[in-house]
Amino acid sequence: CYMCVYRVGDLDRTIKFYTECLGMKVLRKRDIPEERYTNAFLGYGPEDSHFVIELTYNYGVDKYDIGTGFGHFGIAVEDVAKTVELIKAKGGKVTREPAPVKGGSTVIAFIEDPDGYKFELLERGATPEPPCQSVCFQ
Repeated sequence: CYMCVYRVGDLDRTIKFYTECLGMKVLRKRDIPEERYTNAFLGYGPEDSHFVIELTYNYGVDKYDIGTGFGHFGIAVEDVAKTVELIKAKGGKVTREPAPVKGGSTVIAFIEDPDGYKFELLERGATPEPPCQSVCFQ
């Protein structure tokens, strides 16, 4: 299992983005009031066999400085243009419109989640493999 942890300023807003725009499911949530944080675990399937994003909301913190060290995640989708239109319709940020990758034919686009984390969408077409099999670390 692969996992990535993001600190977010508005847990509900970020969950809505990942579920409605990227098709992830909330796998579980836990609130730890004595430590002043809440976690939500999202992915495309069970945690023991699929990539998971752990969102951490620290009480009272509404924004984080992401810095310059993080590049982006890549997620394979069936139709990049359709996914980008959905993200736009939900008020999401598209930083590179769908187009073939330079020197190739694979259609890609770049987006940001509500907290500014960057994602590359890669068009893969229909496949029997679940999307989580195609999460790319970059």
